[in-house]
Amino acid sequence: MHVTRRKRGAPPAAAPRLLQAVVTVVLRRRGVLLAVPLLYLSAIVFLAGKWGLDGASPAVVVGITAAFRRRPPPAPGSVYKSSQVFEKLWPMMEADSNHTNALMTAWHRNSGQKWQSCISKRVNNTGLPPSNGYLIIEANGGLNQQRMSICDAVAVAGLLNATLVIPMFHLNSVWRDASKFGDIFDEDYFIESLKNHVRVVKVLPEDLLEKFDHNLSSITNMRTRAFSSKSYYLQKVLPTLLELGAVRIAPFSNRLAHTVVPRMQRLRCLANFEALRFSEPIRLLAQKMVDRMVMKGNALSGGKYVSVHLRFEEDMVAFSCCKYDGGIKEEAEMEKAREKGWKGKFHRNGRVISPEANRRGGKCPLTPLEVGMMLRGMGFDNRTMLYVASGKIYNAKKYMAPLRQLFPLLETKETLASADELAPFKRHSSRLAALDYTMCLHSEVFVTTQGGNFPHFLMGHRRYLYGGHAKSIKPDKRKLVLFLDNPNIRWDRFKRQMQDMLRHSDAKGYGLRKPNDSLYNFPMPDCMCKQPNG
Repeated sequence: MHVTRRKRGAPPAAAPRLLQAVVTVVLRRRGVLLAVPLLYLSAIVFLAGKWGLDGASPAVVVGITAAFRRRPPPAPGSVYKSSQVFEKLWPMMEADSNHTNALMTAWHRNSGQKWQSCISKRVNNTGLPPSNGYLIIEANGGLNQQRMSICDAVAVAGLLNATLVIPMFHLNSVWRDASKFGDIFDEDYFIESLKNHVRVVKVLPEDLLEKFDHNLSSITNMRTRAFSSKSYYLQKVLPTLLELGAVRIAPFSNRLAHTVVPRMQRLRCLANFEALRFSEPIRLLAQKMVDRMVMKGNALSGGKYVSVHLRFEEDMVAFSCCKYDGGIKEEAEMEKAREKGWKGKFHRNGRVISPEANRRGGKCPLTPLEVGMMLRGMGFDNRTMLYVASGKIYNAKKYMAPLRQLFPLLETKETLASADELAPFKRHSSRLAALDYTMCLHSEVFVTTQGGNFPHFLMGHRRYLYGGHAKSIKPDKRKLVLFLDNPNIRWDRFKRQMQDMLRHSDAKGYGLRKPNDSLYNFPMPDCMCKQPNG
């Protein structure tokens, strides 16, 4: 019987499986698509020469064939291509002089819709009955989440006829700001502004402190449900308040329903838009910064400027689970930041993360470049004064460079204020946010890029100040990513799309509060009255 021996150097029996695995791995890596035909032919020749295709197992043939199949292209808007779009459009942006600066023409407010504050006319000044006890709340979160807790507490204190103790601020693990109420807001002004409507004191009286052994934690914590109604407070909280003389609610974020009785809404309005003002150190520096910005822009735009709330800090980018163009290094940095900040939250069983779906769904923070391209497309030219409100931008050297290229007259806290002026605010995120808030409040145009409490409160405050119109750009990011998906898009088409987006923001500038809306964002009609024409 003739036995054919395997020649020295011939592939072992496991070679087909090894070849299949190698080919599959190689082909799954990007950048080798041009090598596909050569690899395919090499595999065929190798198999034919060594084993013969007739002798190859079906699994080997199917495996090799599957390895060479091309994946379907990602859906439009799934992948970050903004850098390529910018590279194509930049020469046309520079050459374009066929428009007026949108800073002067952004808003076309309907003269028939004019609103003014009328809180003072609506709030009852008939005096206060004897207090039912003391309400102590703990405000958590960042600057504007704290603001919401304070204003809601004023409304609840009014409902319960309670004396509000100046709210305590919870030291948040994300914000890491140990500031107290008086470091951020003007305590005396707050108390004085509310004195005819709600009693406010800085501390509990000594006799009550003794009753609870000078330990506020000994006071009953009601642990109120989120978005509780008027009835809940009257039925669950008031009896305990009357019995003990003091109650504590901690935490107190989002603990009052959006829609409550008119008197409570008016107290919210009074607290947010009139009684809460920043502490004197914040007000003084913020006013200097506004004055400097206006002075820089006087010659070019009559002192008007655009403010942008840019949410491209490391923690924000990491939390979004979105991919940009930083490659493997960026992905590793984001994974490290997620693990540091949220410890395994993103790797729980059953959790599916899709950066592509996040981008298509408008959930990804806009890069500085994307904001700049959008504004240039809307008609804001390179003579526009631009203020950027933000924390520490992720990889700022890379990501801020194109925005500065698009808007050379760009300012931040660090350029408008000296290091000595900012020194007392460093390591206090809420105080720094208060400077940004003031700068954005007084801009001609405000641009929000990622949602959250900052733009929520700011747009409402701007409506309150500017006759009901927010004068704000809130882009539809689901549409924007589609326009930034095509590196071959023409500049004239891109401009049309961006200008349509600006007109949409203008039309949405006015807005009456609906039942599930917050009056901090939509102060009409709870805090404002419509004025007659003429």
